[in-house]
Amino acid sequence: MADRRKKVIRAGLETLYFSGAHRLAARFLAGSGAILTFHRVRPQSADPFQPNRLLEITPEFLDSLLTRLRESGIEIVSLDEVYRRLVSGAASGRYVALTFDDGYRDNVEHALPVLRRHAAPFTLYVPSAFAEGAGELWWVALERAIAAREEVVVALDGVEQRFASATPEEKDAAFAAIYARLRAAPTEEELRRPVRALAAAAGIDIRAICRELCMGWDELARMARDPLVTIGAHTITHPILAKLPLEEARREIVDGAQAITAHLGRVPEHFSFPVGSPDAAGPREFALAAAAGFRTAVTTRPGVIFPDHVNHLTALPRISVNGEFQRLRYLDVLLSGAPTALMNRFRRVDAA
Repeated sequence: MADRRKKVIRAGLETLYFSGAHRLAARFLAGSGAILTFHRVRPQSADPFQPNRLLEITPEFLDSLLTRLRESGIEIVSLDEVYRRLVSGAASGRYVALTFDDGYRDNVEHALPVLRRHAAPFTLYVPSAFAEGAGELWWVALERAIAAREEVVVALDGVEQRFASATPEEKDAAFAAIYARLRAAPTEEELRRPVRALAAAAGIDIRAICRELCMGWDELARMARDPLVTIGAHTITHPILAKLPLEEARREIVDGAQAITAHLGRVPEHFSFPVGSPDAAGPREFALAAAAGFRTAVTTRPGVIFPDHVNHLTALPRISVNGEFQRLRYLDVLLSGAPTALMNRFRRVDAA
C-alpha cells in the first residue's frame, strides 16, 4: 500500500513537471512563499530496511536544493521575516523559510556547513526532553526493534499479534502495519507502550537513541549563537497533542518553551506541532500556541503561504522535503502550489 501511494505521488509530480502545468499554475497558486520541512540530513545509507527514510535527505541534495532556490530568484528568509511580511502586508518577491524538526545532531554535522555556505537562515525546532537526552524517538525505536528480529510480537489494542520480519520486505510490511495502528491509538500512552515493550524485548534502550541522535543543550547553545539560526519550541516530549487532555497539551507547549529559555537564555517565538497533521493538531492546539505567545506555529498540513494566513499565524502550512522524493523537479512542482492546491481542494487556508 505504501509503495503504491509513493508511485502515485511520484507519477503526479512527474506529470505536472513534464507537462509544464506547474508553471502555468504557479501564476495563480504559488502564493507569496513557502515554509519547507526537514528533519535529518546525513549521507545515504545502503540498508535495505529504512522505513523512516522519508525523514532524511542527503547533504548533497540540500546543497542542490539551496542552489536551485537561489538560481530561481527565491529569497531564503527567517521565520521572523515571514511573520513581518505577513503582518505588514508588504509586497515582495517569492520567499522560502527553512525549518528543521527535532534537533537531530546531524543537523549540525551535515546540514549546518551547507546552510552556512549558502548564507541560508533556518529555524530548528527543539523538544526539550530530546535536548535533555530523555526523549523517546519511538518511530526510530520501532524501526530498530523490527530490524533486530525475524518475528515481531506486539500487543495492539490489547491483542497479541505476530508479524514476520525476516526479510526487508517483511520488515517494511510489519513497520507499516504497526505504525498505522499506533498512530490510530486514542492516547499517547497507548501509542508508546507497545513500542517500549518491543524495544525492551529487543534489548534496545529508547533513551539511548535520543542521546545518540539528538543534540544536547551545550550543542544547541553553540548552534544558537550562529546568526543564521533561530531556535523554536517543539513541546517537551514530542507528543501528538490532539491525543492529550487540554491541560497536559498546554503544559507540553508552555513548559517546553520555558525549558529552552532557561537553557539557552532566549524566549522562543516560533513553534512546531509534533507530527503536525490534521489529526495531530487542530483548532484547540492552534489556540493554545497563540495563547502561549508564539508569533508563528507551523503544521505539516501541505500548502504554500498566502496573505490570508495573517489571520492564522499559528496554523501555518509547510511543504515536506521528503527523502523518498529527492528530485529538484519535484521541488519546482511543489513550490508552484499546484499539488497542494489539489490536496486542499483549492482552499488557500486549511486551519479547521
